[in-house]
Amino acid sequence: MKLVTFKSPQGPRAAVERDGRYVDLAATDSTLPWSLKELLAGGDEMLHRAAAARTIGETIDPQTVRLLAPIPDPQKVICVGLNYADHARESGENPPPEPVIFNKFPTAVIAHEDPIPLPSESQEVDYEAELVVVIGRRARRVAVADALACVGGYCVGNDVSARDWQRTKPARQWLLGKSFDGFAPFGPALVTPDEVGDPGRLRIACRLNGQTVQDSTTEQLIFSVPELVAYVSQVCTLLPGDVIFTGTPPGVGFARKPPLFLKPGDIVEVEIERVGLLRNPVVADLGG
Repeated sequence: MKLVTFKSPQGPRAAVERDGRYVDLAATDSTLPWSLKELLAGGDEMLHRAAAARTIGETIDPQTVRLLAPIPDPQKVICVGLNYADHARESGENPPPEPVIFNKFPTAVIAHEDPIPLPSESQEVDYEAELVVVIGRRARRVAVADALACVGGYCVGNDVSARDWQRTKPARQWLLGKSFDGFAPFGPALVTPDEVGDPGRLRIACRLNGQTVQDSTTEQLIFSVPELVAYVSQVCTLLPGDVIFTGTPPGVGFARKPPLFLKPGDIVEVEIERVGLLRNPVVADLGG
């Protein structure tokens, strides 16, 4: 299934895609929750009911609703650095012996087609195409062999990064350089594992204004999805709706000669095989 969250007068609503249109799950079956986070927490039984609602519910024209991020309010936004060997080398780093974990604040989350605001505090904002894992069930010290059973689905993501904050400030501010408002676009849908198949065999690409700037496959991941889920779950309990950005392949802007950073008017598209296409325009941040 492809599950989305859209904005309604009553607040965020969970829906399932059918033939390019959306079925409002709670409107079809009042026992279903309004949020995808709660839907995932309900386990297989809840997902079976969502699948049944998909077949009978009235459909909504996607043009009449605004999509939100599939999980608009994740408790955790966990990220993995240097998880493609070629990207580690272009960053001037050796491939790491264990996952490099950092995070973003949830206020960085935006949706498909939402603008990425360029903060005046940074002059070097970069793109990073990434596969995003959404946790579907509680995971605490889970074994690698059992980790995929804890995955509720996959999304397309963009780990937007202020490189001057992350790399050249005296304290190398990874957290803050990754957490400006709007720096965690992901969506447009959460695609369930049965439709995606092996997350380690997906084509991933990024296009900037129609030009391909990243083109790789998740076969190049240093640490696989199950390894990442197991590794993080040693430290913190992963809960339904938590998201993990799994790392980016080579081709990022700061490593290019000359460097290529985002500017107002740009269009960034990230596409992942069997998961979808995430598109975001870039604008100047004029907010106070």
